[in-house]
Amino acid sequence: MSKARGYAVYSSKSGFELFTFDRRELRDNDVRIEILYCGVCHSDLHTARDHWDGLIYPDGTLYPNVPGHEIIGKVAEVGSSVSRFKLGDLVGVGCMVDSCQHCKACGSGLEQYCENVTTWTYNSPDRVTGDITRGGYSDSIVVREEFVLNIRHETKDLAAVAPLLCAGVTMWSPLKHWGVGPGSKVGIVGIGGLGHMGIKLAYALGARVVAFTTSESKREAALSLGVDEVVNSRDAGQMAAHAGTLDLIINTVAVPHDLDAYTSLLGLNGTMALVGNPEDPHPSPSVATLLGGRRSIAGSLIGGIAETQRMLNFCATHGILADIETIRMQDIETAFERMLKSDVKYRFVIDMASLKEAA
Repeated sequence: MSKARGYAVYSSKSGFELFTFDRRELRDNDVRIEILYCGVCHSDLHTARDHWDGLIYPDGTLYPNVPGHEIIGKVAEVGSSVSRFKLGDLVGVGCMVDSCQHCKACGSGLEQYCENVTTWTYNSPDRVTGDITRGGYSDSIVVREEFVLNIRHETKDLAAVAPLLCAGVTMWSPLKHWGVGPGSKVGIVGIGGLGHMGIKLAYALGARVVAFTTSESKREAALSLGVDEVVNSRDAGQMAAHAGTLDLIINTVAVPHDLDAYTSLLGLNGTMALVGNPEDPHPSPSVATLLGGRRSIAGSLIGGIAETQRMLNFCATHGILADIETIRMQDIETAFERMLKSDVKYRFVIDMASLKEAA
């Protein structure tokens, strides 16, 4: 085993504390990674505060909990059968560290839908030992080779690559699944950590992009990201102007709201993909609105390993990065508070070098 240092919460009400723990001995197909940067996702906050008891996690959050699933690092050690990575390689780890590898979903490259339970990067039982996984708010992690990703961006950009491992692929997967490209008209609801990545990716894929926000103050920021139009979703006239015109809407909002306001904007065979997971259900949508244009409401959960690698390669080729604010590990509580207020453009990323300063 190797010793790791990180930040953990010990209950839903407690703050983060320095935490020393064991990472497992390397299995033949394992890679040990020295973590350089880790993005801060809303899922980290929801898990730390046990908001998803029974929704995502059957047994709630298991403490002490070390969050973090937007991980960039370099290979520090490899198992005897590892062939794809060598010491010093720049790599990434996203939301998953294992799956059964033999069910229909895994065979289709959709490990996030594993029929025998995906092993998440944190708060999941290890498939072999049953020990609870601990994430990237730490200085190292051990991951099965198949779930380690190649990073091709320049070294100077690594911090801004970290959010691609969750926010990036969460938006990429529905864009690709529903065939977005030149000639498509795509709506992105919410201009935050997820939404800003959706705008960048949809634009780079050649789509016409419409951003929806409840905040007029975000208009200029959205336009600077590459959107063609910004719609204030509280303005009925602006919304009506897009009725029946959108091929795909990706809705990132993770609080309950009226879905009908958006499904009515879909054209024939249009789909709204929900990627935000609210604590309480959305109001029931109107069936008539769906029937009227053979419209659909669907869900999409992150992305598989192969499509995550394709997304990373695409972003490296097109120079796509997240807009970030780098923080110290010691400032994670402040980052959580600001994240709840949407006071970040658009993603916090922890510089793990700061962990060496922790008492």
